[in-house]
Amino acid sequence: MLRLPKPLPRFLRDEEAGKLFEVIKNPRDKAIFYLMLRCGLRVAETPSLKLDDLDLRRGTIIIRAGKGSKGRMVYMSTDAHSAIMEYLRVRQAGRTKAVFLVDKGALRGKPISVRGVQKKMELYARQSGFRTSCHELRHTMATQLLHAGADLSVIQDLLGHSPIATTQRYCRVSNLKVEKDYYKAMDLVVKRTSPHRSTGASE
Repeated sequence: MLRLPKPLPRFLRDEEAGKLFEVIKNPRDKAIFYLMLRCGLRVAETPSLKLDDLDLRRGTIIIRAGKGSKGRMVYMSTDAHSAIMEYLRVRQAGRTKAVFLVDKGALRGKPISVRGVQKKMELYARQSGFRTSCHELRHTMATQLLHAGADLSVIQDLLGHSPIATTQRYCRVSNLKVEKDYYKAMDLVVKRTSPHRSTGASE
């Protein structure tokens, strides 16, 4: 039986990501979606974050309940760190240790839910004028890192992928890196093996 390939992970182009964050004014939501875009957090992992999971001095986050109960450490970019700091300055005080709280209505002060995060993304996507999802922010982070030259093993660790094959799917959308790596490596091969290269000896 013919096995069809899995669909390619969709990711945001740089201009799309820029348009998305232009419409996100709420400090909490900006911090949530920057963590997905820059740290590769899953939508289910973000509402589960506790204050103790953040090390703002070192710029790291411990993901304690990743997919398959696999924990990992991720790192905050400068813009993600700034977004978190901005949110924490206005985050309401309370006994709950959850980082992200509902800020309006009867559930104000309670931890935000996964569905709450998804609904916010749906709202901002409509306002931005294009379709996207929380998971596409995670895909965008992986693809951008790959284009920037990060090793697959590094991306695998950051995303919390167990099989490397899951991460390798991003190679199929990374033709720019494949082309760059090919010509860089092949140039070295040709210089080393070409029969016309100079040997430094006179004939």
